[in-house]
Amino acid sequence: MTSTLTSVPFVDLSFIHDPLKPEIQAAIQAVIDKGDFVLGHDVAEFEIAFAQACGVQYGVGVACGTDAIALGLQACGIQPGDEVLVPANTFIATLIGVLHAGATPILVDCEPHTALIDLNQADKFVTSKTKAIIPVHLYGQMVSPHQLFAFAASHNLIIFEDAAQAHLAERESYCAGSVGLAAAFSFYPSKNLGGFGDGGIVVTQNETVARNLRSLRNYGAPQKYLHTERGTNSRLDTIQAAILKVKLPHLNGWNRDRNFAAEKYDASLLLLREKGIIPIENQGADGHVYHLYVIRVTEDCAINRDTLQNKLTEQGIQVGIHYPIPCHLQPAYQNLGYKEGDFPQTEKLSQQILSLPMYPGLTTNQINHVLTVISDQLSVISYQ
Repeated sequence: MTSTLTSVPFVDLSFIHDPLKPEIQAAIQAVIDKGDFVLGHDVAEFEIAFAQACGVQYGVGVACGTDAIALGLQACGIQPGDEVLVPANTFIATLIGVLHAGATPILVDCEPHTALIDLNQADKFVTSKTKAIIPVHLYGQMVSPHQLFAFAASHNLIIFEDAAQAHLAERESYCAGSVGLAAAFSFYPSKNLGGFGDGGIVVTQNETVARNLRSLRNYGAPQKYLHTERGTNSRLDTIQAAILKVKLPHLNGWNRDRNFAAEKYDASLLLLREKGIIPIENQGADGHVYHLYVIRVTEDCAINRDTLQNKLTEQGIQVGIHYPIPCHLQPAYQNLGYKEGDFPQTEKLSQQILSLPMYPGLTTNQINHVLTVISDQLSVISYQ
């Protein structure tokens, strides 16, 4: 007798896109008919709407999340020679953004239970050159705003949020994007709010920062053919803005779906904690928007992370690792002077973490299948 393999994709965007297809197609067609493909009307409207959703006044759309970090830092006054504190446990784009701004990234280890930047460790790396800190709101969970405020105030630092994974996340009555002088978001298709290609935005409450950004993204020109600074070409496409504008009103509902799925994962995984399977800790309650649902396959587990990953894949369950090689061990960035062992918590997590399927529309049956495969595999090992 052959068994039926239940497929669980890592991300499935059909639940999001299928009901909105007519509206999205109409929005795209309207841009085509109007012909305002670059910095068109939909860009300005989306910038305002997204900024307001984050609780701030200004939004400036750019080509991608990496540019949002690089240009955002420049607009906030970060210059070559400045040092910026960055978590070692982040996607490489955070590091690249700092380097493209001309600044020096100073890496900081993470907290093992939340995977977020360890502000106690960050305190040790502040120098007279340190001008900013980038809290990465990783996996959909914000770094504590109150702790950030205290840390930044004690060292006179700019807070610049990397909120690429935290669209409309909340913590301590603050929304992601409203904590720092400015914040960067990505609209990569698989994000909580994603386009049909690359895109990004910087949000801020500061009018000067917003004005600087509009110039930097458009060749450093505050007006046509007048170039007052060394900018670049990094503009959010009008078609992408039109798509994002259609999707934005649904984002809160999609985030609630992610929370619902996370609660189901959490409840079942409680039974596996004693076997060494421990979810990344949620300290943000319902404000965590679960861009990713990440577990740790700890040293107390009978099998290692890679073995469990392979077993899940064999059963049709797609999983990911965010991230398998820490920034400081990437070959392209060895000139920064870091080496293996410099960030032990980050390095340990890179060997333990596993991202389970997570997206709006993930069904209870799919979640149960994921958890059953994990549980069965641990049981098989236990009885060997």
